[in-house]
Amino acid sequence: MLKRRAALLAGASLLGGAPAWADTWPSKPIRLVIPFAPAGPADVLARVVAQKLGPSLGQTVLPDNRAGANGIVGTDVVAKAAPDGYTLLMTVGSAQTLAPNLYKLPYDAQKDLVAISNFATLKTMIVVHPSVPAKTLQAFIALAKANPGKYDYAAGTSLVQLVGESFKRATGTHIVAIPYKGTGPQLAAVLAGEVAMTIDPFTAVQHVKAGRLRALAMLSDKRSPVLPEVPTLRESGVHGVELSSWIGLMAPAGTPRPIIDRLHAEMVKIVAMPDVKERLARLNYEPVGDTPEQFAAAIAAETARWAKIVKETGFKPE
Repeated sequence: MLKRRAALLAGASLLGGAPAWADTWPSKPIRLVIPFAPAGPADVLARVVAQKLGPSLGQTVLPDNRAGANGIVGTDVVAKAAPDGYTLLMTVGSAQTLAPNLYKLPYDAQKDLVAISNFATLKTMIVVHPSVPAKTLQAFIALAKANPGKYDYAAGTSLVQLVGESFKRATGTHIVAIPYKGTGPQLAAVLAGEVAMTIDPFTAVQHVKAGRLRALAMLSDKRSPVLPEVPTLRESGVHGVELSSWIGLMAPAGTPRPIIDRLHAEMVKIVAMPDVKERLARLNYEPVGDTPEQFAAAIAAETARWAKIVKETGFKPE
């Protein structure tokens, strides 16, 4: 009789589309995995989300940095986690759409994770240490051409390295890529003068304004209102090198739809909060809050776009 009852309950759960416990979720703390080191954009924004999401859900949301292998280590943790809504992923575009085109992954990026919502899009810029004797991008390019191999750049992700190599091809320079484990460490390396340059996802704004770093160009189609004096790459005479990315929330595939919908609704509330919008604006990040379907479609399209770029350039990460 007990076995029969268990079978009937299992069948009812399947027919209903979600287990009964989904109605009482969450009943314990939630782990928010960040697949990069502290101080990078994923970490900064994940902590904003955790701070706001916890009170709304009535449970603590615990940020958990699992850095390594361009986001693969942390992403694998979530891809293999139980799909119960208690392990979530706050990730960036490169880890989800570029990595599958560069590495043999221990998970299927398309099938093992489900999109919840794109939190914000990110802009990037080229920054150098103040010791570099170049006030403009054109001057830096001239220096690099005159001194092949003398200048280097910090690459905390494969995306930064790919853009860095594209910059080298577009400018005819030889700048050496130095790998780091995330955009936080790559920024720290430039601040310390270990490397000359990096491509920064706008986490360096305060350092630029304080004179600890020098911004040479924006990798977008228009200038930033946060640093309006910094020209774009196109304005500086460099074409074909642009970059914007995103930070979004995902979960293990199979997570019940009611939980996905609840999380999406909470993300929409968070991006609409005045203090969150103000903080994103200070970083030149644009709030999004799109639907799971819109986010999934954007991820698929971006993955296909990177596949084409990687094939055409023959790029291979170091």
